[in-house]
Amino acid sequence: MNILMIGGTQFLGRHLVEAALQAGHMLTLFNRGKTNPGLFAGVETIAGDRDSDLGKLAGRRWDVVIDTCGYIPRHVRTAAEALAERVEQYIFISTISVYSDTTLHDMDESGPLATLVDESVEEITGETYGGLKVLCERAAEGVMPGRVLHVRSGLIVGPHDPTDRFTYWPVRVAEGGEVLAAGNPDAPVQFIDARDQAAWILHMAAARKSGIYNLTGPAERLTMRALLDACRETAASDATFTWADDEFLLEHEVAPYTDLPLWLPESYGGLQTIRVTRALADGLTCRPLAQTIRDTLDWNATRPPATPEKPRRGITRAREAELLAAWKAKGT
Repeated sequence: MNILMIGGTQFLGRHLVEAALQAGHMLTLFNRGKTNPGLFAGVETIAGDRDSDLGKLAGRRWDVVIDTCGYIPRHVRTAAEALAERVEQYIFISTISVYSDTTLHDMDESGPLATLVDESVEEITGETYGGLKVLCERAAEGVMPGRVLHVRSGLIVGPHDPTDRFTYWPVRVAEGGEVLAAGNPDAPVQFIDARDQAAWILHMAAARKSGIYNLTGPAERLTMRALLDACRETAASDATFTWADDEFLLEHEVAPYTDLPLWLPESYGGLQTIRVTRALADGLTCRPLAQTIRDTLDWNATRPPATPEKPRRGITRAREAELLAAWKAKGT
């Protein structure tokens, strides 16, 4: 295939590029050159901002465009309009945050969607993110009906993850000792290795599949307890887990998904039980959890240590010790 990638140098984008190159596809990257410049020196790159430089793509044709960084409907619409006659398929990386009712479990692609009171807003916040992505999906589909693959991603994990929303746990558990674990140990968790997502997207591109797909994993139910146990086993760690409940954590101002990644209070639990039956039927496969954990640990070992100026997601060891002490005092 001849692929145009909008983005392509950060996390999912870089895994898509690596997978495409390994498969022998032709690639053109269109990005501003601000994130990991020179990462793919041998790949044709057109430097430009999607808000002003789409004209640089004139006169070219590709089989498919993969848009990894569309957050504002206007940007997605103008990109689709510029490329409608130059590509056969538009692949838009969306999110499960499009779903409005986080209390609903086992949602498929027909789940209720987020809305914005003011659809002209372009500021991306926790409150607008899901609604903006809904409008982005509609913008692409409106320009290229029947030719858009909407990939509603869950949490993407693995090597090169800049968010540490998964990395925190393998790293913390590998350090050993008493670990503060969050919420209900039997609560489900979902995420997908970026490399599995990249492979599936390229598979769907080759088949010219369109439509809306939830894309997360694993294929079978996974609990937080099982995840932490897998981290301990993979790292050969002596870690022990002390589980604090939602009420305690919220009372102590522990921020869900930020201070303790992957933890969501029960009212948000629907985002951890998204149904991916459709993607599985269309070829999604998820690698063993231990492989994702091991590769994440190996990659993390190559990174510079965190600093106060550049902290990573998750609580500090000092904050963890304070919370553990408070939890134990509460039980006496």
